[in-house]
This record gives sequence, structure tokens and C-alpha cells, in this order.
Amino acid sequence: MSTSFYTSIDDIPRIHKRAHDAHRSGKLKSIAYRKEQIAQLGYMLKDNEQRFWDAMKLDLGRPMMETLFFDFSAVYIEVRTAYDNVEKWTKSQRAEFSLNFFAMGPRLRAEPKGVILAIAPFNAPIFMLLSPLAGAIAGGNAMVLKPSEQAPATAQLLAELVPQYLDRDLFHVINGGIPETTKVLELRWDHILYTGNGRVGRIIAHAAAEHLTPLTMELGSKNPVVIDPKCDVQLAARRILWGRFSNAGQICLAPEYVLVPEHFQDRFIEALQDIYKAFYPDGPKNSDSFCRIVSEAHAARIKNLIDQTKGTVVFGGDADISERYVAPTVVRDVPLDDPLMRDEVFGPVLSIIPVKDIDEAISIINERDHPLAVYVFSHDKAFLDKVFENTESGAAVANETLISVGVPGLPMGGLGASGYGYYTGKHMFDEFTHLRTSIDNPGWYVHPPTLFFGTL
Repeated sequence: MSTSFYTSIDDIPRIHKRAHDAHRSGKLKSIAYRKEQIAQLGYMLKDNEQRFWDAMKLDLGRPMMETLFFDFSAVYIEVRTAYDNVEKWTKSQRAEFSLNFFAMGPRLRAEPKGVILAIAPFNAPIFMLLSPLAGAIAGGNAMVLKPSEQAPATAQLLAELVPQYLDRDLFHVINGGIPETTKVLELRWDHILYTGNGRVGRIIAHAAAEHLTPLTMELGSKNPVVIDPKCDVQLAARRILWGRFSNAGQICLAPEYVLVPEHFQDRFIEALQDIYKAFYPDGPKNSDSFCRIVSEAHAARIKNLIDQTKGTVVFGGDADISERYVAPTVVRDVPLDDPLMRDEVFGPVLSIIPVKDIDEAISIINERDHPLAVYVFSHDKAFLDKVFENTESGAAVANETLISVGVPGLPMGGLGASGYGYYTGKHMFDEFTHLRTSIDNPGWYVHPPTLFFGTL
């Protein structure tokens, strides 16, 4: 892969300083200017949809509809939400009434943190960069974007378009690999947003700690699905396979493994086979709706996991590494110590684990790191409540997969090893601002002696 588009390491400190100087200039104190920049962000995507589609096709073999759904639509929602609400979000608020303090006019206001660094993954590079950028602008921040070097076509396009559409002093793109990212992390930022895996997350958290920089981290996880044998099995199979095979499984919220009652496994597998045939009547390799893995190395890694499994491959299992293709795969009777269960697969492989009952399913979930989402397919409220009330996760989703991140008003975020902090919508604005409190004590007001010490 060519590295000619990488940012010079010598330029990185200069970009950092330029962004900080621009933020201190006060340009974004103007709400009107924030709205102008948010609108420009939307126009940047709208004017160049075909170019972004082409870039995503090169990087991921991504079908057009998936790019529209996972990237474009999500960013347009964030742009519109930020544009329409920035005045309300930034408005000064009165503190709750207190007889002792009302004369001081206590208030609080959301103010920008400063210069935000956003480090994005390869799997949804448009959404993972431009969505936070909308929230950062609404909050009055400058931002430096670090796209994934594993999606080079998209990264180069962003580096070209951002300075054409947005303020050249406030908003920047830094491209590069490990050396460039290492240099970026040596510098002090006012907030860092990182989306990726836990191993790199620990490195970033350590670098941020050197400057006491606050973090928002979305680290992915092994998201479980719990099946109620009384569920609509065809519906469950369709939605689970769609969630697992979209973007070739390279989605942090994708279902990773299914906990199904032992006596119901065969029936569930039959439903999965029916849906698989309906999804790919001419085979997934020939389908124009199945993505590719981001690199040959990742494709080889996933294929190796399939080859090592102790479970039984129901369908799929084949791969063409040179074409970055791994077939949509379902593996049944997967033991808990299987290679497929060690880490997040991040590929189109769904593991089926038979369990005795719902209690065993809950126990398996709780023995592992907190996932981004727990999925349950059931129409029985008592069944749903038992799973959700006895597990912990970023999201609790019934009878659906993936789409919770796109619901207006619901934040995206993890728990523990799956991340911390939130993004999307107002919650993203809150991540990138701090509440500055103020009082003004008039000279005529003398507070009573019981103000701080209570009644003596």
C-alpha cells in the first residue's frame, strides 16, 4: 500500500499548533459560524457522494446500499440534528432555585473543551469521523481527524475535501500509520475520541493519561444473542444474519455468537440456512450485496479462526485471501474455549452455542467482558426482562440487531472493556463540552451564617 499521502511527521506539531491557535481566536464563539460550518460539512458529503461511494468500494468492496445506510444516512442525521439544535444546546441555563443563592444568579453553560482528536477505524470511516465532527463543531471545538490507514482511498478523499469545505485553521486531517499516530499522541489534546480495539485503546489511554486528557472510547466486543425457543425463528434468523453479515461482519455492534437452547438448535440452524439461501441465491461471492474484508491479512486471520474451530461449519467457511473474501459462515456446537470465542472476530462468522436454559445463557454473558449490546429474540416480556435485568451492556436490544445506534436520542456507547463515554446526537455534544458554572454575588447581599454550616 502506498504511503505517499501520509502526513509528514514534522508537520504534525504545526497542525496541532494551528488548530489550537484557531480555537483560541474565538472564531467558533459565534453560533452563526458554527451553523455555517455544520452546513458545510453536510454539503461536503452531499456534493461528493459518488466519490465517497467509489472510495468505500475500493477500501471495503462495500455495496452502495450499505454505505448509504451505515455512513451517509447517519451523518446526515447528525448534521441536521446539530444544525437545528445548536442554539438550544449552547443556551445558558439557570441553576435550580435556592433561597440562599438566588440573588447571585447561579447559571451554567456548555463551553467547548478546545481541540478534539478523533481517531477512526476502517469499517465505517465516514460515519466515525464526520458524525463526531458535527458534534464537535456544535460544541465550538476545533478538531483534527485521523482516518484509518487501512481505508486509504477514503482517507485521501477526506484529506482533499475537508480543507475545501471547512475552515482551514480549525479543522484538519492527519494521515498515516503507527509512526504518525505515535507522534500525534505525544501532543496534548483537550479530548480524544477513539474507536477501535482494546489493545490500541490501552495505548491511547496511556498516552492521554500523560496529559490528563479526557477520553471517549468505543472498543467493540463480542455481542451475544439470546434465543427464546418461542420466538419467531424466521424473523430472528433474518435479522441476526443481516446484522452479522452486513459490512462482512466488520461492525462493532454486530452479533458475534448466539446462545440457543440445546433442543432448539437444529430448528434455528434450519431457519438460518433458509435465510442464507434467500440472501445469496447465486452464492455470496457473486453477490453485489456482500462486502469484502479490509485487507488480505485480516482475511487470513479470520480464515485461520474458521480452520481452527472445534465446532461444525454449517455453511460458508471458504475464503479467497487474494480477493479479501471470506464467505458468510455459521458454525454450530461451538465450545466456550473455541478460538472463535477468544476475541472479537470482526468478520462474517456467526458462532452458535447450545445452552441448557436461560440461566446458563446469562451466566456465559456475565463471565465475559461487558459487550456493546446484548440482543434477545423473544416476545415474552418476562424472558426479555430476565436477560436484560441480569446482564450489563451498552445497549439492550430486543428482536433487532445493529440499528440502535441510528435511533435519534439514543447515545452510542459501551461499558467497561467495550468502551466508555457516548457519541451521537446531544450526548456527543455533551462529550465535547464542559459545564462552566457562574455566580455574581452583589455587594448588597449578605448570606446568612447558616449558609454553609447549617443551624447551630
